[in-house]
Amino acid sequence: MSGDHGYFPPGSVLRRVQRERAVGLLYGQRALAIGAINPRSFVGTLTHTRAPDRPFHRLAATGKMFEEIYFGTCSQADRVLAAVHGMHEGVRGELQEDAGATPAGTPYAALDPELMLWTIAVSADSALYFYELFVRALPDADRDAFWADYVRFGALFGMDPAVAPGSWGEFREYFDARVRGPEAHLTPEALVIGRAVMLEIPTAPSRWPAMRVHNVVIKASLPRRIRKLYGLRFTPADAVAARAAVAAARASRLLTPRTTLRGRCASHFDDVAAAERSRISAGRPSPGALVAAP
Repeated sequence: MSGDHGYFPPGSVLRRVQRERAVGLLYGQRALAIGAINPRSFVGTLTHTRAPDRPFHRLAATGKMFEEIYFGTCSQADRVLAAVHGMHEGVRGELQEDAGATPAGTPYAALDPELMLWTIAVSADSALYFYELFVRALPDADRDAFWADYVRFGALFGMDPAVAPGSWGEFREYFDARVRGPEAHLTPEALVIGRAVMLEIPTAPSRWPAMRVHNVVIKASLPRRIRKLYGLRFTPADAVAARAAVAAARASRLLTPRTTLRGRCASHFDDVAAAERSRISAGRPSPGALVAAP
């Protein structure tokens, strides 16, 4: 494949889905919140993070790295992949405490194929959810192609494709079983960080009204089991508000310039990270911070 087109050229379904800003601005926080129900994945990430006091810095950096792989050339993506692989090699250990049905002593490793599959699974599920919510439903063949693209995305990080479900239908069975399964559990730290990443994104006061809309849409997007694990209240009025927000967003697409609807979200990620830094500089910890800012 020509390096000019990257690993996911313009005709790929993954690129079609991820280029929508309605997807790019929402899927990451939902993916992190759902991903946190896997204690091995969450504890491994948290234990080895370099910025425990800056969860939004970490989320923004991850979002930008992913976009470089989705939309960049092969050489640009390879630089990101090499850096991530170097970080992942040292991420290994074992749970120090029981986490629900997962006992203390259970090992974790960033390069564990099953944990790599879970990481891409929550991203794929969230991305397609918001694409179909705000843009259009995909036919089954495109859903299969989208999942195949995500399996390739995982393989770029070193995941063995053999561990992945073979179709979108099989993926749904895998994903739903883990959301509903007995091992789904939030550690106290996962509860704090997951809620903050979903519902307490640092932003300028002028954007607070938009964030209220964002929050009700995020809560509506979560599987019922996930809302229960986080203890999130979701009322009939919330459901009505979420449906109204989605309907308005879909209707506005007809009048919104394509350059606004589609493209990278890196500048938005940078804004969130900057707002987090401002909070910390003012002596206020970031939402979801587990270590006081220096």
